[in-house]
Amino acid sequence: MPYEQETVKPYYDKSGSKSEQVEEMFNDIAPTYDLLNHTLSLGIDKGWRRKAIDALGQFKPQHILDIATGTGDFAILSAKRLKPHKLIGADISEGMMEVGRRKVAEEGLQNIIRFQREDCMKLSFAEGTFDAVTSAYGVRNFQDLEAGLREMYRVLCEGGHLLIVELTTPPRFPMRQLFWLYSHVVMPVIGMLISHNDKAYTYLPASMKAFPQADMMEQILTEIGFHSIQWKRFTFGLSTMYLCEK
Repeated sequence: MPYEQETVKPYYDKSGSKSEQVEEMFNDIAPTYDLLNHTLSLGIDKGWRRKAIDALGQFKPQHILDIATGTGDFAILSAKRLKPHKLIGADISEGMMEVGRRKVAEEGLQNIIRFQREDCMKLSFAEGTFDAVTSAYGVRNFQDLEAGLREMYRVLCEGGHLLIVELTTPPRFPMRQLFWLYSHVVMPVIGMLISHNDKAYTYLPASMKAFPQADMMEQILTEIGFHSIQWKRFTFGLSTMYLCEK
């Protein structure tokens, strides 16, 4: 039986799978995605990324796969802070990765980071290729959560680490209620004004609410085969980091 988040789609008035609709949505909002991200989070998301990457740093990964890489913010920051030998950013949206390629060129990181279009449900890489797999704010968009996580597990080497950072719903009063108001009233208005897409930023809070969080996510990761699972909430639970080992 699918998780609830797998039935949440950006466009209910269109046909197509969740993956197809997510690809269309991100291609559409790619030019304004970075501006919207930092505006909607008031810039706090930059700190969440740094904390997550630094938690992975103790393992000194040299071959990293960044799943649902988008415009490459997490990949670029990982390359700067972790100093890996190679890092591949994978995504289904060419529009997002094209923005990422320009950013990588501006940073002079072309020798470390490259982008590759991938279906996260069926990765093209061989088993055990990477010593770290990361994903920041992308796994809630998977067509099939377990299938995507199993692929991440497969391409990791033994002893390799998975790092996921995802937007989550604050668990306690009053942040839970304040966030509901912000995500359902303020976020869609700002999203529409900047991106001119009236679906993307109503989909965002819906996908967050439906995504398995905290203990439930830990259970899913355990069932897939990961161990030494740690999870940590950031900023009252607006974002959660999951770090585990194959």
